[in-house]
Amino acid sequence: MIGVYVTVPAACFRKGLAREYLETEIIPPPATCYGFLLSLVGETNRLKHMGVRVTPMLLSEPECSVVLRKRWRVKEDNYWVDPNGQVHIVSRTKKAREKFEIWVRDQGWPKPNYSYGLGCGSNSCPDYQQILTGIELIIWLDSSEDANQDNPLEKRVQEAQDPLTRNGIKRFGGLSLGESTHLVDQVSLYGGKLKECLRPSKIRLYKLNDQGLLGLPVWVDHVGSAGTVHVVGELVEIDAIQPPEIAEMPQIVSSRTM
Repeated sequence: MIGVYVTVPAACFRKGLAREYLETEIIPPPATCYGFLLSLVGETNRLKHMGVRVTPMLLSEPECSVVLRKRWRVKEDNYWVDPNGQVHIVSRTKKAREKFEIWVRDQGWPKPNYSYGLGCGSNSCPDYQQILTGIELIIWLDSSEDANQDNPLEKRVQEAQDPLTRNGIKRFGGLSLGESTHLVDQVSLYGGKLKECLRPSKIRLYKLNDQGLLGLPVWVDHVGSAGTVHVVGELVEIDAIQPPEIAEMPQIVSSRTM
């Protein structure tokens, strides 16, 4: 088992059922932590390390504030890319569609096959969102049940933090925890000098508990949410930073592997 120390200036771990008012969990769900670790090692296949156990340990007391932001949603198909690669945003009104399709026909192009344009037209709207600031945590990772035992996620995370091997990691975009705009500040393996320096005033660990009141996803279905898998646990305050019991850590499984 290894611990990955992470700090994030600002982030939102949106609750799955949040709609107009985007509430946040106080900690990143196991599914979010797993996605972060995959990004850290440059892995794009979510199924690669099924079976690993991941749980967050919160070392800070993040401040929660509310911002007004633009949210993307899927309400209408108003997006079309012509044969030249030009993007067109088209109203759903009958008159506007007919006028646009006449123009398309005059260009000698086939009839448009519209798709959903995120952030375009009525597919975007203003919404309030909760934001956490000052997040400091350790993500505990155990690969004893990793589906890829030849090259487990623990080993890959260690290589990603090793100055001698991390140059071989290939990834794209910024490293974030949660939404892509919520970039992390620090990432390092827990131990050595870091272990001696950390003196948190309050330590809270997420652990499995059938009687717990905090359900979090270990697998997120991004299309319809029918395949999202949750576990039930609790956020427990403990006296010192120490690895959790493996049996108390959420396991990353999908609805197809249950």
